[in-house]
Amino acid sequence: MKGSTIPSDRSATIHRNNVLLSLLLVLISSFTITDAFVSPTSYSPRGITTATTTTTKRQMALDPVTYLRTEWVSAALVTNQTPRSADKVLELGCEDGRIVNFVPRTVREIITSSAENPDSPEGGGLTVSCSRQLKQQAERRGAGALMTYSDQRADDLSETPSSSIDIVVSLQSAQRMKENGLDWKKSVLEAGRVLKPGGRFLFCEAADVGGESYLDFVNSLSDFSIENKGGDEDEEGSEVTETVDIVEEEDSDDVDSPPAKSPIFQEVGYDQVDMVLQPHIAGVAIKAMDADMTPAQKAQKKAQEESERLGEMTLNAFEGRSKRRRKKKKKTTDTDGM
Repeated sequence: MKGSTIPSDRSATIHRNNVLLSLLLVLISSFTITDAFVSPTSYSPRGITTATTTTTKRQMALDPVTYLRTEWVSAALVTNQTPRSADKVLELGCEDGRIVNFVPRTVREIITSSAENPDSPEGGGLTVSCSRQLKQQAERRGAGALMTYSDQRADDLSETPSSSIDIVVSLQSAQRMKENGLDWKKSVLEAGRVLKPGGRFLFCEAADVGGESYLDFVNSLSDFSIENKGGDEDEEGSEVTETVDIVEEEDSDDVDSPPAKSPIFQEVGYDQVDMVLQPHIAGVAIKAMDADMTPAQKAQKKAQEESERLGEMTLNAFEGRSKRRRKKKKKTTDTDGM
């Protein structure tokens, strides 16, 4: 029996796929063998350690597939989830200049924060490489957002007032905070503090940071999680809940009043980052509109909403009775006319 022949179009398809596979293997090999993520200034003589080499080690810890995929997801997340009304964007743990290209041109100001080790040559501030990349990207992009270079710690945004930021971004920075001795959980709480009511916290992070779930912690600060907490909380869950308890100083003497649990985020939307070798999570958390209110203000708002609801019900009932009277009167008039 004669051997079967492959059609020309199928042969061309197989050849094209083989070429693409070869190119992909070459690309992965180049990332693995060479210092593909090393910036030109990251070289240091033997025996001297710089903050840039620490960043390089962290980047090289991510495999090329995960790095490229999370980079793409991060760009799409920031670009698509930043509304036109957003003026100020703050990045947690800034380490390069990509945020400049990720944010829409409608953003007016970009504020940085650092996740570097306090013992680094920069004293825990932004590295020289990071500042240089931010400046270069801003110049290449041309007229756009104002760059505010801040060395504030990502877990202590002391230079940023409360309720002053429209968007807070955290892109693969939690693990670096963990390695450099910063508290990544506190950075999420700080993000909630500086966000305006209705502001958005955008994150693309490793699913597991130091043995703890990043998503579980963000969810624990949401309205849904706090409302559905029962009496069977474990010790870790109760500890997380205590971080969002707000007790006013003027009411501290009142022993009878229990601490009010105030959710930071009203909604949390998320999804798994697919096509990666190391699990990552990406999502959006929206700050609750009443997150910055005191218990007294919340009670006043609730009473006002209840009053408005009762007023609307009364008005609807009055209009309904008036409509029925008009119909009855019209029916009586028609009957008399006959």
